[in-house]
Amino acid sequence: MRHVRLIATAIALSAFAAGPSATSAAEQQLNPKAITIKLPDQIQWKRNAAGTNEVAVLYGDPSKPGLYVQLFKWLPGNMSRPHWHPNDRAITVIKGTWWVGTGDKFEPDSTVPIPVGSYVTHFGKEIHYDGAKDGEVWLLMSGEGPETGGPASTPPPAH
Repeated sequence: MRHVRLIATAIALSAFAAGPSATSAAEQQLNPKAITIKLPDQIQWKRNAAGTNEVAVLYGDPSKPGLYVQLFKWLPGNMSRPHWHPNDRAITVIKGTWWVGTGDKFEPDSTVPIPVGSYVTHFGKEIHYDGAKDGEVWLLMSGEGPETGGPASTPPPAH
């Protein structure tokens, strides 16, 4: 499954990085049963209720079983609190510097900077926190749904 996620992440990153160039003309010549194209201005971002981040689902549905791929945008000065996810997530930093920490104690000053182009795996049921400090951060994430989890105060189930 990790191999599938890695391939899905690479494909999505390549498609996203390619930009709009001649996509409109090419799209008209392509069989929609074989390929779909979503230009950057067609990607629907949804801001969370707290106004700290935005997410755009590119493939699948994180709330349902199966593979999903999403863009995740941390807004400057915002970080998650210690939490966990039930399944592994494959993440590539595509813009900005992402700051990450592990453990159930929230210590933003001890987070580690992860630069653009880096690949990170969040392992399922392990506690971590992350976010942006001075600038916006974009992440390309893929994982296996359903994507539920919880705060560090609710321990994850045993491995």
